Amino acid sequence: SVSAVAAILLGKKNAKQSEGVDKTSEAGYMRVPKFWDPEPFRVIADVREQFLGNNSSKYPLENDWGVRRYLGNYGSRLMTPQEAKSIGSRIKSRNSDDHLETIFVTIASYRDWQCSATVESVFLRASHPERIRVGVVDQVHEDDTPCSTPPEGPCETFPHQATCQYKDHIDYLTVDAQLSVGPVFARHLGHRLYRGEYFALQSDAHITFVSGWDDEIVSQWHSAKNEMAVLSTYLSGVEGHIDVKTGTRTSKSRPIMCESDFEGTGDYKHLRHGQQPEGIPYIHDGPTLNPFWAAGFSFGRGHFVVNVPYDQHLPWIFQGEEISMGLRGYSYGYDYYAAEKSVCFHYYGRSGIPMFWENAHQYRGSGELGMIRLNAIIKMLPSRLKSYKWIREDEMMYGLGKVRDVQRFFDTFGIHVETQTVEHHLCRFVGRPMQAEFMPFLRSNGMGLDYDKITYRFVDT
Repeated sequence: SVSAVAAILLGKKNAKQSEGVDKTSEAGYMRVPKFWDPEPFRVIADVREQFLGNNSSKYPLENDWGVRRYLGNYGSRLMTPQEAKSIGSRIKSRNSDDHLETIFVTIASYRDWQCSATVESVFLRASHPERIRVGVVDQVHEDDTPCSTPPEGPCETFPHQATCQYKDHIDYLTVDAQLSVGPVFARHLGHRLYRGEYFALQSDAHITFVSGWDDEIVSQWHSAKNEMAVLSTYLSGVEGHIDVKTGTRTSKSRPIMCESDFEGTGDYKHLRHGQQPEGIPYIHDGPTLNPFWAAGFSFGRGHFVVNVPYDQHLPWIFQGEEISMGLRGYSYGYDYYAAEKSVCFHYYGRSGIPMFWENAHQYRGSGELGMIRLNAIIKMLPSRLKSYKWIREDEMMYGLGKVRDVQRFFDTFGIHVETQTVEHHLCRFVGRPMQAEFMPFLRSNGMGLDYDKITYRFVDT
């Protein structure tokens, strides 16, 4: 099994970190990489806690995560600017004496024939491919072509390919597709591949990048002047937006995240972001604030994936992962933006592509348990459901921070948990009105918006 929820149904144990202990002989274990956790951060956290008289052992963590104690102690407080800036590596440019901020790109792929082309695009279209490291979680069957096979063929025969030239910058974590329980666990594994890069980008396995995308997105992030900024949106399709042969952007429009509503029935109703509006941005020379986070494209500082790792105990969650990650990030102090210019585009309308749902018969009932856990952790269970017994394993590791109360988010953006309804037409506010209303409350040290000073409440009129 790969999660505590599935373990309830299958009588197996959940995924274990692989380094140092050989668990392969024990039924139900999967070997996975350890989370990034350099010893110096642990030492600093230990010394600080001893000096302040705090006792981190009160947290029942099976595997203590020192860097998270260092970075605000699991969201107990907002990181300091100095702590935030201590995360992230730089590398010397191949063309100059400049030192470039590194970028980690995580891609979760399920039997996707376009995965290798996506990885190729990452390096081929970058201005500075030497700054990039890619981590692929490749869920495949034995007879599938793995993502590690370059799009034109093996490196021995076609060594000119970018993925061949930068093969040492790519880590492939191969998983038997029959063990797949959805994108949340796959992306959880992807977060485990992070190794201290300055920026972290998450994308799907079937996208293509524009030329010079790395310089563009880094510049757009810096223009926000917000250490807690995460640029995130649903991607536009390739048609009408990019010349896929040259990587030239052919459209100035971009999507913005502002549309959401409850979907589903009964006890498993949840908030889902719907089709998002797209158009030419009114705000220039910087990204535009929006309230929601999207899984298909997310770009921010590396400490985002350290502080807000995907919850491994949410099998079969597809709709719902975004409000979960978004609220958890919000509670740690992160703010979401739509980039002014899109740097990659999505292949939609594909047919005949295998989906992880083909494994659903193996884990019947685990999706319902996963959805209850998801809503319980982010405080979106209505009162009538709060008596449910839900899986609480690793609740602090994958839970909410205390920097911001999620109820303030619900009040601000018109989300009513008890009635499971929303104030419609939020998109009328998101954009220039939200930017004008909220940006005055960006902290002077650049550590995110101070929601304690934001009194705005959206009401549909």
